[in-house]
Amino acid sequence: MPSRDATTHWTGGLQKGKGEVTFDSSNLGTYEVSFPTRAGDPDGQTSPEELIAAAHSSCLAMNLSGVLESQKLEADYIDVSAEVTLGPADGGGFEISGIAVTLRAKLDGVTAEQFAELAKTAEQTCPVSKALSGTTITLDAALA
Repeated sequence: MPSRDATTHWTGGLQKGKGEVTFDSSNLGTYEVSFPTRAGDPDGQTSPEELIAAAHSSCLAMNLSGVLESQKLEADYIDVSAEVTLGPADGGGFEISGIAVTLRAKLDGVTAEQFAELAKTAEQTCPVSKALSGTTITLDAALA
C-alpha cells in the first residue's frame, strides 16, 4: 500500500504566526492554518482537528463498506461525521480530548442490533480509529 504525505510551512510564533498545509500526494491544494482560527472561529481556515475528522470519517465509511461486503451486504449509503475536540491538557498545552463519531446508513436486511455490531466492528478495525486509540472515541451508529 502506498504512503501519503502533506507538508506544513509555518512562520512566526504560536499566537501571531501562520502556516500553510499542502496535500502533496494528491496535489489537492494548499490551505491556511493558524492557532487563533484553530482555537476559535475557523474563518475559512482548516485545522489539524478538521483534517483528523476528515480522515476518520472517510476511513470509517470505507471500512464499514468493507465489513458489510464481507457479510455479502451493501448499504444504499453510509454517512459518517466525526467531531474532533481540542481541549486543555493536564499539565499544560492542549490535547485532542475526544472524537464523537455519528454513523448513519441505509441498509436493508439487518436489524438495528446487527447493524450496531457491524458498525462497532468497522470502528474497531478502522486504521484511523486504531491510530487515534489514545483518545476517547464515541460511536453513535444507527440505521437511517
